[in-house]
Parts: sequence; structure tokens; C-alpha cells
Amino acid sequence: MNYGMRCHDICPKGDMDTVFDAVKTNGIHQIQLAFGKSISGFDFGPGHYSPGLAHMIADKLKKREIHVAILGCYINPTDPDEDRRKASVAKFIEHLKYARILGADMVGTETGRYSSDFKVVPETYTEPCYQLLLKSMREITAAAEKLGMIVGVEAVHDHTLYSPEMMRRFLDDMDSPNVEAILDPVNLISAENYLNQEAVIGSAFELYGDRISMVHIKDFRMEGGEPQFEHVGDGLLHHEPILAWLKKEKPYITILLENSNAGRYHRDVAYLQKIYEEV
Repeated sequence: MNYGMRCHDICPKGDMDTVFDAVKTNGIHQIQLAFGKSISGFDFGPGHYSPGLAHMIADKLKKREIHVAILGCYINPTDPDEDRRKASVAKFIEHLKYARILGADMVGTETGRYSSDFKVVPETYTEPCYQLLLKSMREITAAAEKLGMIVGVEAVHDHTLYSPEMMRRFLDDMDSPNVEAILDPVNLISAENYLNQEAVIGSAFELYGDRISMVHIKDFRMEGGEPQFEHVGDGLLHHEPILAWLKKEKPYITILLENSNAGRYHRDVAYLQKIYEEV
């Protein structure tokens, strides 16, 4: 496995050199980079992109032997406010241009909710919301195909793609080799299904395992009847079947830790690697 973590979990937001130095100092070579969460001093909104800026960032990463596995651009592609939705799509397309020069494997997003304030609302699970997702993602994918970039899409139990079945439908409807799946097992787990977590995650492997090209790993606990994020190995997630499947089907796939930190990253990796070697 190739291990890494989200850049904004490693250190606070700051100037580019300070942030990238912190990544290198901690011996981390694979990151998920979200400009807005990690880098200060630049406007990464639509209209501010230039190849010169992208090459400057790429040079800083290369000097420190840091690879961007996912360039994070976590928009709400199902925002019911049309102006906001269009702005989000434009932002994502600009990130595809950055990613091409940075050498990032993909630009990643979750699939949003039918809510401008991102609250959980029942309309998110409706057909009109799903069709709005397709509208946004078809615009994004058309740009990705022209630029030769990959769009990474992550299912979440309370977002538009809320189940493995919905992710499979989405991949079929998009019908593009430039769209791949990011698997976060915990994001598929809800209060209703956590006792059947292996069946739920197994469905993801069965239905769209062929399209999984990046993995997020964290853990969860139940609190107040709802799953809450937890550090790897400190919660209820059954890591063994996940790592067994990855070992068999996806050798050398990149696993990005979430809800870790610089102080425990290497311990978390050792915990996962031990399971990986034993399964």
C-alpha cells in the first residue's frame, strides 16, 4: 500500500513553504491537498488560475518529494442555488487545470446535498437532486476528458450518492473512463446500517470495486445514536476485510488517512500495515 494523509490534518493552514515543510519533516510523501484548507496568501477561486502559479506549486512539491494523490475540491454540485452551483462547477474545472500541472492523480469531491447551507434534507435523496448532480458532473467530466484528468467521486451516506447502489448507477450514467470512485468505508456507514457494516462495504466492492482508485481510511464510534469519526484502530470499523480485499484486488493503491495527525500518523500506518500483512 501507499500511505498518506490529508494535508490539513498534518498542520494548520499557512504559507505554502511552511505547510509543505511540515509535510516533509513528518516523512509523509502522499497527500490530499485542499488549497482552501491548507494554503494562505492566494485566491484559488475561479478566474485566478495561471500555469505559472501551478508550476510554482509543483516545483515546491517536487523539491520536497511530495505527491498530491488527490487535489481536493469538495464542492456542492447539487446546490439548489443555480449561481452558486455554477460557481462551484467553475471552481472544480479550474482545479483540474492545477491538477494536470501538479501531477495529481485526480481532483476529488463528495456529491453534496440539495441544500445551500449543506444541511441534511430529505430532498437530497430524490430523483431531481440526482439529476442535478448529473448535470454538474457532466459539465465537469467534459472538461476532465479534454484535459486528460480524473474526477474522483466519493459516496457518503447522507449525500446525493448515499449508497453503493447509487454510486454504481452514477458511474453507469456518467459512462466515462475519466470518472473514478474514492472509497471511504466509514462514509457509507450510518446509524441504520452500522451493525451490518461488512455487508454494506462488501456491496461497494461488488458493485463498483473495479472503479475504486483511491481510499480514505478513518474509524468511527457510535455516540447519541449516530456515527462519529474516530482515529484508526480506536473505533468500530472492521479493517480486516477491507484490507484483505485491497490486498487482493488493488495492490499499491493509495490509502489516505483521515482524522489522524502528524503525531500519530506513523503509528496509524503501522497498525494498518500489520493487518495488511496478516490478512
